[in-house]
Amino acid sequence: MSNTNTDTDRETRTDYNSLNTDAIQWLSALVALIGLYLVASPFILESTDAAIWNDTLVGTAIFLTAGYNFVRLSRDRLASVGVASLAVLLGLWALISPAVIEMGSSELATGTAISGAAVALISAYNAYANNKADTPEQTRARA
Repeated sequence: MSNTNTDTDRETRTDYNSLNTDAIQWLSALVALIGLYLVASPFILESTDAAIWNDTLVGTAIFLTAGYNFVRLSRDRLASVGVASLAVLLGLWALISPAVIEMGSSELATGTAISGAAVALISAYNAYANNKADTPEQTRARA
């Protein structure tokens, strides 16, 4: 008998820390949509030039990081913990940026802060869950 793991071996293991990648994939999609909202919001609501630059750059970065993890998860790989952690930092900046940058309207400031908090929380969960999960298959993780 060989020592290689088969599908039946993996099903009988009770210590295998599996991850529902479909749910995490859709959480990444939600974060990407929040990033798109951040990009669009200063053009919809009254805003200053600094708010336009801030929300456009931060929203684009959030969209790209969440999109990257979405694509990884759609290819049956785990999300990148480092990229999810970067999205957490970007979300935290979006949360505090209305206190640092003049936004132009209270609606934009509130929307930016709430979006930042949502991105930080969802991305933190994404990073935590993917860090604790075992790789689905070692060969797929290296591919």
